[in-house]
Amino acid sequence: MMDKQPKYITNINKIPNLSEEEKKALQVVTEKFVFRVNDYYLNLIDWSDPNDPLRKLVIPASEELNEYGRWDASDEDTNYVVEGCQHKYSTTALLLVSEVCGAYCRYCFRKRLFRSDVKEAMTDVTPGLEYIRNTPEINNVLLTGGDPLMLGTPKLRWLLESLREIDHVQIIRIGSKIPVFNPMRISEDKELLDLLKEHSSVNKRIYVMAHINHPREITPQALKAIDALHEAGVVVVNQTPVLKGINDDPTVLGALLDKLSWAGVTPYYFFINRPVAGNSSFVLPLEEAYKIVEEAKAKTSGLGKRVKLVMSHTSGKIEILAIENGMAFLKYHQSRDGEYGKLMVLECPPTASWFDDLPNNEQYWKKPSKKTDRVVSVNELPPVPEKKRPREQ
Repeated sequence: MMDKQPKYITNINKIPNLSEEEKKALQVVTEKFVFRVNDYYLNLIDWSDPNDPLRKLVIPASEELNEYGRWDASDEDTNYVVEGCQHKYSTTALLLVSEVCGAYCRYCFRKRLFRSDVKEAMTDVTPGLEYIRNTPEINNVLLTGGDPLMLGTPKLRWLLESLREIDHVQIIRIGSKIPVFNPMRISEDKELLDLLKEHSSVNKRIYVMAHINHPREITPQALKAIDALHEAGVVVVNQTPVLKGINDDPTVLGALLDKLSWAGVTPYYFFINRPVAGNSSFVLPLEEAYKIVEEAKAKTSGLGKRVKLVMSHTSGKIEILAIENGMAFLKYHQSRDGEYGKLMVLECPPTASWFDDLPNNEQYWKKPSKKTDRVVSVNELPPVPEKKRPREQ
């Protein structure tokens, strides 16, 4: 029997598990940071626990209105080469193909995309495809947004076929939380699975970059979706930030690493929370996040230990090798300016939660300039969107 597709909810007042007082308070939050969830994921929440991690992941909180961070904390506006296409690292391009997700994670580092006055994700990425076609150093392309698997299968077919016409593109990645937000979108869509199988071949693989944050998200339905992806020849890896109140527990993270590796999903990245507007309640000091991750890795096999702890900084992906005796030992795992592998040793104050908080960090990088003026710099816009999107019913 086919699992039914979930119903989407974008009005906080229609969440039956919240009190009228909570709905009223959170309505104000959703006017700044858009809300979206579905009934499948709502049913995973333990509503008897006000601190339930899955609740914190998708249900707004008043703390989001605290003054903190920037809308675009990694200056992604400087990565665009044409509208809808980012090219930060030499061999990798990003196509932002969707501005909708199965639900909106409250910590999302791209929550700016859901503002009504921002248009970074494009329905037509033809200029991006043309840029990739004319840039032979690009051998892998990440479809992102938003969530590409929220697109209809015919649109995904056009995207995959267009990329497969470019001979130097070997890998296509799809960044998605649909395997746990709406796993039935994958497991029950034979047309989608056939499409993925058609375009994931022996030396030109499709990767799904899953965003699984907590072991409780790995339900029987999620495992069915992951297995269906594997059967279609897709490689599945996972990345998640380490977030206060959601997964800042070595036992929880260790269980996540175990469950991922048992399901054949490679633990790829643990991210440090980016200093994004609305994220103050999720922040962990770097030293604490490092210790949690090391304790979690101690609980899992070598397969689970493959994960790297990184900061996705304006200047590149900075791997945290160790934090000992007040010093941070860091390395560029990816670098905008070709500094891959550069070792950095910096003082790490107990309250530091981002690379910019480390004294003398500026000696290792310089702020980039925009490559195109056709993309709005959201950090220069008003802190609250001036116009709201029409609400779905």
